Amino acid sequence: MNDSLERIELNVHAELIEKLIRFQRPERALPYLNGLDDIRTAGLFGLDPAEYKRLRAGFDDQTRAAAAELLADAEVADAVDQLPFEPGQHVVAIGESTTADRLSWFEILRTLLALRRPDDGIRLSNLAVSGCTTTQALTALATLVGQRPDWVLCQLGANDAQRLGGLDGPRLVSISETTRNLLMLRESTVLATGARWVWLTPAAVDEGRAAAFPHFQRAGIGWRASDMAETARVLIDQPEPTVDVFAITASASGFDGHLDDGVHLSISGQQEIGAAVLVTLAQLS
Repeated sequence: MNDSLERIELNVHAELIEKLIRFQRPERALPYLNGLDDIRTAGLFGLDPAEYKRLRAGFDDQTRAAAAELLADAEVADAVDQLPFEPGQHVVAIGESTTADRLSWFEILRTLLALRRPDDGIRLSNLAVSGCTTTQALTALATLVGQRPDWVLCQLGANDAQRLGGLDGPRLVSISETTRNLLMLRESTVLATGARWVWLTPAAVDEGRAAAFPHFQRAGIGWRASDMAETARVLIDQPEPTVDVFAITASASGFDGHLDDGVHLSISGQQEIGAAVLVTLAQLS
């Protein structure tokens, strides 16, 4: 019995570490450390460097498989060819865990371009930080501008909508402040760099799964689908192109790509978002 319990505990621990590595990017969350190499980052997770690299390679393999599956569709392959990114351009993503995810729509996009247009020299930089609010993103504005992006793909606002103390508690960041922050990010970046801006709305949440998730219960955090919908409406009303991720991931659409926490997405869910991003961007060419 003790051996069985020990194996269960080891499996739970291994699953937790794998999830942390998937969504957490310490080198982005701790920029003042002037960069973290694999050896130091592995230590933060309590892993030896070889195991850390193995887990990262596993995520790369999954992303490559997801991209290859999309490219098997001739229409998707044509959309990659039609993406409006010119050779040598720099495409930057800002966001939170849905984008920071090592299996995210942006990492799938990166892999699609590497497989389909390897000679174009298009550079993709993922600046997303798990847990980031729009207020925190504003503090990193200088970093974004310093990247000199030609394109910015922005998916922020989900963490602003956390409800403190449960579903009836206040939002972490009010919708008016979220709107102000998002528009300031866009206006400041475009003014300084001339980048073209594309919005992605927050994904919907599965309220039932989120309410039952132990970590959110312990933290006293609640999530409402209606809050995500409110942010989505703000972005859809903007003049820039918008990928309506909320509509794709809402329960009414039949979406079943949430993980057990009801907030993060499976790789199949990320694949759906990646395909929608492709369609939106290809129409801009």
